[in-house]
Amino acid sequence: MQTEDSRKRVEVCFSPYLFPLYKDEFDIIVVIDVLRATSAICAAFHNGVKELIPVSTIDEAKEYQKKGYLVGAERQGKIVEGFDFGNSPYSYMKEQVKDQTVVLSTTNGTRSINIAKEAGQVVIGSLSNLDVLKYWLEKQNKNVLCLCSGWQNKFNLEDTICAGAIMDYLLSTGQYTSIEDSSIAAKYLFLSAKDNILGYLKASSHRRRLLNLNLSEDIKFCLTPNNAPVIPILEGDKLVALNETVLK
Repeated sequence: MQTEDSRKRVEVCFSPYLFPLYKDEFDIIVVIDVLRATSAICAAFHNGVKELIPVSTIDEAKEYQKKGYLVGAERQGKIVEGFDFGNSPYSYMKEQVKDQTVVLSTTNGTRSINIAKEAGQVVIGSLSNLDVLKYWLEKQNKNVLCLCSGWQNKFNLEDTICAGAIMDYLLSTGQYTSIEDSSIAAKYLFLSAKDNILGYLKASSHRRRLLNLNLSEDIKFCLTPNNAPVIPILEGDKLVALNETVLK
């Protein structure tokens, strides 16, 4: 076990709105948007997408569409009219996206990715890639911030629970410490929810929002741990999957 002075930090930021308070202190930023952007991104790479370009605005997405890219765009949980798909993970399991460069713009997740990229190495986190991600982070031995995308800059449960799972594991290694109350809260939310995450989040606001859009299968996929064990990492303006040999 490392001494207290040599341990790295792992913390949780509840929303992009709070990110400026943390951004200069961390080497790796784990962007989390469980319902649904980061889960869909993990599904995309697990199913053979070559690259994914996250963009913050619909105007940017339209510019890529004009150039012939496959483009997904979602706002308020719905596919934006005129685009190929939204941010359902099942959209990225189709043959048409394999070996392709895909562009994605979402309400919360892609915006968080682009906010974080000036502050450190950005990796994508979700329940879908939870175990492979937490083990990889342990090996990096760097200061880690879990950035929850939330909902329109507000706190949400599912992202915080996912962040708490990452944090709980890293603290258990003895290599990491934490000083923020937000991180302590995330850890204990995860410990309360871990035996039945689907049930725990039954009343969460975004789950109810997606149920009202008849997206129950998306919810089940996104709240199932380790069904897309890949680590998307930002290189320049594009997400790519870490090579499997790097993960071993």
